[in-house]
This record gives sequence, C-alpha cells and structure tokens, in this order.
Amino acid sequence: MSAPSFSSFPPSFASFPDAGPSSGLPREKEKKREKKHKHHRKQKNEEGSEGEADRRRRKKHREDRHSEGAESTGARRRSRSRSHSPTRSKRHSLVDDERRKEDEDRSQRQEHPDGLSVKEGLVYFTDRKGDPLNVRYGGLNAGDVPKYRLVGHGRKVLGLSPALSVVHRGRGGLEVGPFGRRKMPALTDSSTLRLLVDGPKRTLLASSEDKYKYREEDGFLRISTNKPRTETQTYREIELSKQAYDSDESEHSDNDASSDEDSDTTPLTSSKSTITLLEERLAHNPCDVSTWISLLSHSLSNVPITSKNASRARNEISLSILKKALSAHPDNGRSTILRLKYLRAGEELWEDAKLLAEWEDAIKMDSTELWMSWLDWRVRHAHDLLDTLVDDFTRIARALMTRGDETGLLRAQWRTAVALRDAGYIERANALLQAQAEILFHIPPQLSSKSWDDQLEALEEFWDAEVPRMGEPAASGWASWEASKRAEQSFPPSRTNVDDVSHVEDLYSRWAASETSADRTCTISLRSADDDESSDPFAIVLFSDIRTLLLPLRTRDAKDVFRRMWLAVAGLVVPGFIASLSQHPGENSDDRWAHSSLVSSTCLASIFPADTSARQLTADAQAGVLIGREREFASGFGPVKDWTYETIAPLEALGSHNWTMWSREDVQEVDVAWVREIFKQCKLPGDGGGWDVLNLAFEAAVNAKGALKVSKKVLAGAPDSLLHWAAHARLESLRSRLDDARKVYQTVLTAPFQERPGEAALWWDWAHMEWLARNNDAATQVILHSSGVEGSGRVRILRAKRYFETLLTQQLLQASSREREPWIKISGLLELLTSSLQSSLALFDSYIDCLGDGTPAQESLTVASLAMLYNHATVLRNPTPPAILRERVERAVEMYPNNTAILGMFLEAEKGQGIWGRVRAMLGETAVDGTGKEKTVAKRVAEVWVAGWEKGRWEAEIERVRSGLSTAVENDRTRGSAILWKLYVMFEIRAGKLEQAKKALYRALGECPLVKELYLIAFGPLRTVFDERELHQLADTMAERGIRMRVGLDEVAGEVDDNKEEDGDVESGEEDEIEYKAREQRRLMPY
Repeated sequence: MSAPSFSSFPPSFASFPDAGPSSGLPREKEKKREKKHKHHRKQKNEEGSEGEADRRRRKKHREDRHSEGAESTGARRRSRSRSHSPTRSKRHSLVDDERRKEDEDRSQRQEHPDGLSVKEGLVYFTDRKGDPLNVRYGGLNAGDVPKYRLVGHGRKVLGLSPALSVVHRGRGGLEVGPFGRRKMPALTDSSTLRLLVDGPKRTLLASSEDKYKYREEDGFLRISTNKPRTETQTYREIELSKQAYDSDESEHSDNDASSDEDSDTTPLTSSKSTITLLEERLAHNPCDVSTWISLLSHSLSNVPITSKNASRARNEISLSILKKALSAHPDNGRSTILRLKYLRAGEELWEDAKLLAEWEDAIKMDSTELWMSWLDWRVRHAHDLLDTLVDDFTRIARALMTRGDETGLLRAQWRTAVALRDAGYIERANALLQAQAEILFHIPPQLSSKSWDDQLEALEEFWDAEVPRMGEPAASGWASWEASKRAEQSFPPSRTNVDDVSHVEDLYSRWAASETSADRTCTISLRSADDDESSDPFAIVLFSDIRTLLLPLRTRDAKDVFRRMWLAVAGLVVPGFIASLSQHPGENSDDRWAHSSLVSSTCLASIFPADTSARQLTADAQAGVLIGREREFASGFGPVKDWTYETIAPLEALGSHNWTMWSREDVQEVDVAWVREIFKQCKLPGDGGGWDVLNLAFEAAVNAKGALKVSKKVLAGAPDSLLHWAAHARLESLRSRLDDARKVYQTVLTAPFQERPGEAALWWDWAHMEWLARNNDAATQVILHSSGVEGSGRVRILRAKRYFETLLTQQLLQASSREREPWIKISGLLELLTSSLQSSLALFDSYIDCLGDGTPAQESLTVASLAMLYNHATVLRNPTPPAILRERVERAVEMYPNNTAILGMFLEAEKGQGIWGRVRAMLGETAVDGTGKEKTVAKRVAEVWVAGWEKGRWEAEIERVRSGLSTAVENDRTRGSAILWKLYVMFEIRAGKLEQAKKALYRALGECPLVKELYLIAFGPLRTVFDERELHQLADTMAERGIRMRVGLDEVAGEVDDNKEEDGDVESGEEDEIEYKAREQRRLMPY
C-alpha cells in the first residue's frame, strides 16, 4: 500500500486541529523538524544498548559544551537574544528533542526493566508505537521512509547462536564462524594445494646488457626513479626549457614502452624451462635415451604421486612421452629401460588384450631384463599358479637357453621358487633347489656326457629312492649314491615339531598362527615312510612336479651363482648380489621380490622403534631454569645392509659396534642347520677361499666362538691360504682378542720379505688393527715393514712412501682393483700417521679420480676413505673439523644413494647438529634437479628405520614415513613388491591406524594376489577390524587363487551362514539376477 501524497488533501486548516495561529513556524519547516525528531528517536532506540552511565556522561558533556559556547559568545548572543531567527529556533528545538528523547528512554526502561540489549544477544527491535505526525497530517509522508541498519553491522543472523556471527559476505553467500573469526585455509585445503602446485605468475628477467639492475657508481647504487631528475640550478634557471622537457618526455615514453613489452613476456617456471631445453636437445639427438628419461622425470615432477588421481595422470603422461620416444628413432625401440617404463605405465591403463599384445611385442627383443619383468607380470596375474608357472618358465628357459645365458636362467628359476614359496608351496620350492643342486654339484661322472633326458631319468630314480638329498642332514649326494651301487640309507624324519598355538583364544587367529608356524618349520618334502596326520596332497613332492623346472647348467660361474641364490632363498642375502646378476645393474628390479628377509618379524622389530608412544622431552627444569636435554640417537648403522657386490668384505667391521655384513638379528629366523648344510655340500674344489670366508661370516653371526672352531678346521685343510689366515685373524679381532690376532699376523707375515698374492690384505688388517687400538707407533712399524725398505727415522718413511707410489703407479697399474686397494689404504694410513689428515685424503682422492664414476671399484675405495676418516674423527676422537667428514659423506650419499654403509656414516656425522634438513633432503622423493628419485627396496626400508633413529622423534615422523611408503607402492619400479606392501601394512598397524591398515591390505592383495603371508595379516594383527564374513571371503579368495592352505578355515572355525538375509527371497521363488550378481561380487571381494 503506497502512502498518499499531500496533493490529495485540500489546503484547509480545519483538518489540522492542533495547528493554531500562535504557531510561528511554517508548516513545511515543522514537518521537517518532526521528521528529524522521528529519525533521531529511531536512532536512539538502536543505540539503546548503551548503559545509563554513558548517556548521562554524554548529556552532561553536551550541556557543558552548550554553556561554554554560550559564554564564549557573550555580548553578541545577548544582543541578538530577542531575535526569532530560524537558526536559533532550530538550536533550541534540538535541545528540546534530546531532552524529550531522554525522558522517553527513561520511561521505557522503567516499563521493561528486563529488556535485552544487543550486547546481551537481542538481534532485533519491535516498534509498537505509531508516528503521531500521521494523525496530524492525515497520512504517511512519501519521503519519510524509515531507515533501518543491520544490528552489529550485519554480523548477526536471526536464529543462530550468539557465539556465531557473519565473517564474510560474498557472491556465494554468507560465511559464519565462531567468535567473529574467519577460518584460515589449512595446508590440506584445495585452495592451498592449488597455490602450491601452480607455478609463479611472474619471473624476474635479467637484462641482456647488464647483470645487475642498478649500476654502482663510486661505491653507491644510484637508484632511478620515474620523476625527471633536476640538476642544481642557478637562481635564473627557474624552469626547464620546452625542448629539454620534450626530450625527457620522449625518453620516459620509450622506457615505458620497453617495460610494457617486457611485462608481456610469458613467464616460464624452472621446470618448464628445463623441459623446453630437453625437448630442444632431443630435437637434435632423438636417440639419446638418458635425455628421454630425464624429460619423463621432469614432466612427472609436476604431478605429485600422492595427489588425487595421480596414478592415472602420471601413467597417461608417461605413455605419451614414452610412445613418442619409442617412435622417434629405431634404436629407441631396442632400449630396455624405455620398454619397461612404457609397459609398466600401460599396465594400469590398457585392457588385458592390448597389454598382452604389447608384452608379446616387447619380449621379441630377447632381453633378459624384459623376460624377467614379463615373468614377474605373469606371476602376479596368474589364475592357476602351478600350471601357468610351469608353462611360463618353460617358455623363458627355451629363449634364454638359445643364447646361452645361464645367469638369466638361474634368475628365472629363482623367481619361480620365490613364487612357489609365497603361495605356500614351500616344500616344492625347496625340492626344486635340491634337485638343481644335485645336478650341479653331485652329478655322477658317467652321466656327464649323456643327454639331458637321460640325466633326468637317472635323477628321477635317485629322487624316488627317498635317500637324503642336498641340504638335508647326512646327505652324501647323487654321485655317492650311484658309486655305492644305490645302497639304502636311513633318513631321519622330515618334519619338525610345529609350534603349539593352542593358547590363542580366537579361532581365526589360531588358524593363521598354525599356518604361519607350519610354513616356517615344514619346509622339506615328506617321504612315503613318514607318518603325517594331515591329508595335505602338497606335502610330498614328486619328481614330475619339478622336472620341467630344472636346468642343464655346467659352468663354474653358474654353480657359484646358484649357491648364493640358494642362500638368498633361505633368508641370507649377500649385499649387492641381486644387482650383480645383470649387465646393467640399474635396470635390474629383482629386489622387489628377492629381499624378503627385510620384512621378517625380527627385522621389522629392528626397523620400528620399540616404544612408539614415547615422546621427546626437550628440556628439564632445575631451580626454575630450563636446561635443554641432550638428544639421544641410536647407532647410524642400522639393520638394512646393501651396497655394490663385494664393496665390503664379509668380515670387515665398521663403527665402534663392529657392524658387519651379517649380525645376530639377520640369522635369527634362518634355519641354521639348513644353511650349514648348504655351505658344507656346495663347496667347489679350488674355490680360492671366498665361499669359506662367507661361511665364517655366517658362523660369526650365529656364535663367534663357534666360528673360530670352524675356522681352525678350514685352516687344517688349507694351511697355505692367506685368505683363510686373514679371516681367522679378523675373527679374533672381532672378539677383541687382539693378542691372538697379532700372533696370527706375526706368524704369517714375519717371514723374509716376498710378494705373495693376498698378502696386502693381511698387512692392511694388521696395521688397521693396531691403529684402532691407538698403537700408532706399532701401526707405523707394520706399514714400514710391509714396504720392505731399509733405514731408520724419516728417511725410511720417505722411502716407504716412494715405494708405495712406484708400486701403485707402475707395477700394479694394470692389476685388478681388489689387488690395488689394500696398498692404497696402507699408503693413506701412512700419510695420516706421519703427515696430516689432509694429505691422506688428497692421496685417496687422486686414486678415486682415476676410476670411472659409479663403478664398483670407485665405490669400494670411496667407502674405504670415508671409513678411515670416520674412525679418525669419531671412533678415535682425534681433533677434526666436523665439516670435513660431513661434506665428504654428503657427496658420497649423492653419488651412491643405495649404499647403507655410507648412509650409516652420514647419520653419524649428523649427530648433534641439531637440524634435520640434510637428513630430510636425503629421505626426500625429489633429487637436486627436481626429478624423482629411483630408490631400491632396501633404500625404502632403510628410510623407515631412519625415522626412528633419534629417540622420541618417531611420532613426529609418522606422516613423513606414510608419505614415503605410499609413494613407494605407487612408484612404477616398486609397485608390485609384496615386501613393500607388507611393510606398509605393518607400519599402519604399528602407528595404530587399523582402518588404514585394512584399506592398505586390500590394495596389497590387489597388487600381489598370490602372496599367502599378506592374507594371514587379516587373521592375525588386523583381526579386530575384520568380521567373520570378511575373513571367510578372504579364505574363499585364497582357494580360488590357488594359494595353498594346509588346513581349511572351515575345518577350524566352521562355516558362516551367508544366506540369512536372503532366505525370504529364495523362498519366494526365482531370485533376481541383479541381487545374485551383487552377492557374487561380495563373495569374490576384493576381486
């Protein structure tokens, strides 16, 4: 309803009863005054929340100010007091209005003493009093529309709690927050992540003429401005001439144009600039494989591997770049590394038919690495393991045997044995290796010249005789059995006692514990004479089960590789041995499945800290003063041991705790009797002592005293072997029996001087032992005696240095690195003892620079130089600047990132530094050039251990470890590693995140569907988050996948009623097809 205008009323004073002739103001002025009073009264109502004291104080202030104004204008106001000017009337009316408003407010407070104010939470007012002017003038004024203001400037919302208020108004609506504070974006918000991912919007482009923006003049930087510069003027030069002004203006316009032109340049990030440079390089040389790999790494660095849908995005980018690389040049199509990356990226995107076709096209290259990756892919996607594995192995063996690659054949056999063991067929895996060992080490001489089929027929007769076989106690071998005219031999029972698991209350956990115990103890095939209460058909291995998996190998190198491979399957991996089997170790990815000992229960206990809930206390209080606590660290040399093959000798010790290749923890879950039989029965004539030294290292890890007894037996059979004498002396030194070790060195080396092969290692061990015992003079005399020079004092030392220099630069210039390295270390120690540390390091550097970058010889000598520096500064505590060790170790870590011995010295150098920046950079996923790091499985496990290296810091590093493991399981190189998946699941369990561990376990079963150990985690550590229905579904999946279960789950826990909710549907008649498929999908979960 619109308000009526004044034109609708006649101009008659009869309609205004209150208006009289005494009214001195015109009607329009009175209306304006009443309108102002009304507006002023409404404003006062809105400000009614203020207290009575504030109103009195303002009123008194206004009265005082009015009185002061009145006094200040004294005579002038008195002279004009009788004037009835509009200004004076207006001033008096304002004062009357204020007084009237005060009276109204006071009466309203008396009527409503309990009224709420805005501050007390009232967000609206009710005006129930009409405007009296409407009666006077007969209606509303069209120009007098009431004005309202939002309470609290719009921060209050009707109906919300008083604690909530509006903090932001935008196009999208209102944002409400507690206590008027707006929520700041967190690091995990999408907006923040978008800012972190986006590149810089502007770049600083350096001038092509000047390197610096401002030129230095007389030691000062003259800063330019946009204002024209005014020189010192005389009193006559008040303003510039028009010509000078025009020239300055044109110059400034040119500068502005050039600046605008520069601002239009599209900024390039560092990553984009690098990618552009790599693309230009590939345009000139498209067959450069390393440049293609670098381009791929830089392109993938823009997509974090842990972001949403990162796996698909990264695979699509990889496919695009690698497809272009393979088609850019014919030589690129024969690149193994490009093919492998191309196939691994396509594995996540292609259909099964296309993936199979791509693999078939790739293995036509006949590369060993491609064949091994193909076999690993077939194992992970096999539907019937036993039959599929035999067919696939037969195919790969036929291809590799054609070109005589015996090492490749053994690698394929190794992968087959590991696949059988992971699926629960431990007896068959060990039987395969036993039969192959009989062929390699104990084949009868009369059968050597016969065909392969005849040899297999004869071996089958030996197998069916059920006499002791290789690896079993009292086994004499196939040849001895034939020589004894196949005499019958007694055989002890094959089965050992299984651990008692009756104390486990939960039936499902008890079943999992019994399966785990049986897999660990029942590893040898049963004989027909053995009493077996179970009806397991896989407990007895027939020769027909392994016949097609055997290989006709003859060479000595193949025998050496096989016995070390057998040790790895038994749980005793020689560091660096896996990568040494490839011609290009960087392309070898066998560590994904061969390093299973890294996730044994003993190793996991060493990797994760014992008390994960302990928090670090940074300070103590003494008499009210905070005193910082000393930070506690574990030893830098951890449970993970990995380096290039033969870089560190088996009995060589590092650190003050004698960190060696194998320790007591490494052999705790190994079948000691089984490994001892392997060492005993796989010995070759003319071995040279390397196999015996490896045996002594194993015995020292089990029992150092027992290792000395074994060493004495070995020395009795080879009294002239310097390698055996050196091993025996090192055993004495490890037991801290320096006098006994010194007697060994004196007996062997104090004979008349003569150069013998292997003698340098003994001289070095002796001098090194004396030096670590702080007998510097004795160490110097040993070194001088090793040189064979005569004389005394400084002259003899100089002659010895000249002799070593001549020996290394002339006589042994063409010798092997293993023969030269002991003499280099002896010469470096002599420089350290007689000159300075800097001269010793300079000598090492001169020989290291002569070797090829990244070669095993260079890595071995680098470790030797770092070990000497570490012992000098840390173990012996000689005054040494910490920066020397730290800088050299940092460079070594960058060059050899997978060497855990260098990692141990790096951590020791970081102790007490108070910062984790260098450690975090080493553990990061990005290299210095911005590309992703390629890390081995051992390096991933070592990084998890490093997180708990500082005591009390594990809780702060949990998220970093989780991010690293999630990256590892998504990385194309380590994606299908059951070792890393188990580590990931166990980490989540140790962190107390059981639901996350359950999700990770399902993902692990999707990537590694034929690993029995992963399934059993759901029945054991994760039993509380799995219900009975889910456990039975997992057991059904195991059966469908062909995973071996010694006892069925239904026999122990019974069957679960799976149709309780569906009885009504079944009784009603025909079942709906959709519900049937849904139930089948649930039954086959997670596949």
